[in-house]
Amino acid sequence: MATEKKGMSLPLKLLIGIAVGIVLGLFLPEKVMTIVVTLKYVLNQLIMFCVPLIVIGFIAPSITKMGSNATRMLMVAIIVAYVSTVLATLMSMVAGYVLVPFLPIASSMEGLKELPGVAFQLDIPQIMPVMSALVFSVLIGLAAVWTKAGTITAVLQEFQNIVLSVVKKVVIPILPFFIALTFCGLSYDGTITKQFPAFLLAIVIVMAGHYIWMAVLYGFAGVYSGRSAIEVVKYYGPAYLTAVGTMSSAATLAVALDCARKSKSLRSDMVEFGVPLFANIHLCGSALTETFFIMIVSKVLYGQLPSVGNMILFILLLGIFAIGAPGVPGGTVMASLGLITGVLGFDGDGTALMLAIFALQDSFGTACNVTGDGALTLILTGYAEKHGIKEQAIKAVDL
Repeated sequence: MATEKKGMSLPLKLLIGIAVGIVLGLFLPEKVMTIVVTLKYVLNQLIMFCVPLIVIGFIAPSITKMGSNATRMLMVAIIVAYVSTVLATLMSMVAGYVLVPFLPIASSMEGLKELPGVAFQLDIPQIMPVMSALVFSVLIGLAAVWTKAGTITAVLQEFQNIVLSVVKKVVIPILPFFIALTFCGLSYDGTITKQFPAFLLAIVIVMAGHYIWMAVLYGFAGVYSGRSAIEVVKYYGPAYLTAVGTMSSAATLAVALDCARKSKSLRSDMVEFGVPLFANIHLCGSALTETFFIMIVSKVLYGQLPSVGNMILFILLLGIFAIGAPGVPGGTVMASLGLITGVLGFDGDGTALMLAIFALQDSFGTACNVTGDGALTLILTGYAEKHGIKEQAIKAVDL
């Protein structure tokens, strides 16, 4: 590990990009800002081109993997994870409608400088609309399971590896530059100095939401299973801290399994089955965070909150997208960029701002996801007991 060339983490790079962008935006002349705006436009086109590829590359293979283990307990686990994510985001949405109007968001943009136009346009059209990519992913994944199409399943896995490589080697490396260019523009026209306090308050509110939702999950799990939820959560401290440090459910999996195995409230077979599975499909904390931040960004950049109808549609689809999000660096925001642009109508500035503020606190969202997995495993334990499913040795889900 000592010889591995690790480099800076993405949040640190984004933080540096934000700081550099803000400082440069205060001093750069209009001629240089033309170059900044043009570069940002090109990078935005490239990122948006990759979105349908990400959707297909991660949603379809995830469905084929789960389909190969399509037992009753698997279906229960998927439903529980989906419901948890959707209810957490609905709670976040309600909090957004209640709290965002009272945050110190400047309602007047008078006195802002006007950004110069792009020097040239390099359009990179997507291979297909994002919603088409989602429907294609679901249908091809399910059909591959129904027909036991081994070749297509292998091809989808290969394609996932290819897309993951594109994300790691293209999208992620250019994100800090894209963020820096975006914040340079926001600093140049004066937007950031008016709105920054609202984002700091939003992070505090979101972290409070994480703890509230974890309390709700463990409370319900304890009541449903008839077992002590405290006996589960009291062991999850190391997993929580590891997730904060790694920002990865996969990297935290070994620690999370060790924590869950210590609990007397959890059946061993449900631990070995549930914890690795939920690490791939349960993103309540990340989705909660994304939902609230979307409402903040919408108010900041577009002057209004998204409509209730659009938010509910976004939330229901986000729960589906979350199934494939753990495989995407950048998590739910990267996996759901198509929803942010397609359903909510965000442009390049909106997606850039979302990527930046989400990534800067993503570690706490991941920690909420990982800790919440313990509660869902307790629910599985209760379900198995209530339905007379005998405890058995079960292999851990291959990640």
